[in-house]
Amino acid sequence: MTLRGRAAKVPSMSGELLVTAEGIADRLKAVKAKIAAAAAAVGRDPREVSLVAVAKTHGASAVEAALGGGHRLFGENRVQEAQAKYPALRARFPDLVLHLIGPLQSNKVKEAVALFDAIESVDRPKLAEALAKEMARAGRRPACFVQVNTGEEPQKAGIPPREADAFVAQCRDALGLPVVGVMCIPPLEQEPSPHFALLREIARRNNLSGLSMGMSADYELAIRFGATHVRVGTAIFGEREKVKEIS
Repeated sequence: MTLRGRAAKVPSMSGELLVTAEGIADRLKAVKAKIAAAAAAVGRDPREVSLVAVAKTHGASAVEAALGGGHRLFGENRVQEAQAKYPALRARFPDLVLHLIGPLQSNKVKEAVALFDAIESVDRPKLAEALAKEMARAGRRPACFVQVNTGEEPQKAGIPPREADAFVAQCRDALGLPVVGVMCIPPLEQEPSPHFALLREIARRNNLSGLSMGMSADYELAIRFGATHVRVGTAIFGEREKVKEIS
């Protein structure tokens, strides 16, 4: 049943009521308006920018509220969480598009290839090889983004910038992966502009059109640097719960 009206609440993964369905629809409209304004400010067509609505830790009803507002592109951090939420929704909304934006373990590659339409976190040779093998086996080829650790943070996933060109070539040329772009998550405590500029240059050198960068706090800035995909969660769905890692 689609949730409507101000009284309808959207449950979190634990069942706690967090935000109205109408509130999610209103937030989506506000974010899309800001995307359009940011694109127009630098002479870009807003249609060049895809909004990935990040629903991690929010329940299926939150996604349903966004679907009811006309949105179709979503992002999830964990394979297992996505498996629990999206098959039933896809049966009702076959045009739903799903991106994996979090780290992917090699033992989850089969499930990821089956479920996601794009994998934005291709970050190491072992994973790239596993993805190529599974895509060949399954006959399904989700789009791939190479994740670049622009801040070279030891705790964060992603290929170092100095290795990005060689890794893109390995993924695309040697393994035949459908690499469409690059992705980054700038260090939280740093100004994101240099990181966005660095990612844009890596994409340019490798003739890649996809630039996945920018989140709730900085997506308008990322658009000015050429982002084609912005990953926005909190600004749409509200604050996230603290949940135990499940995949």
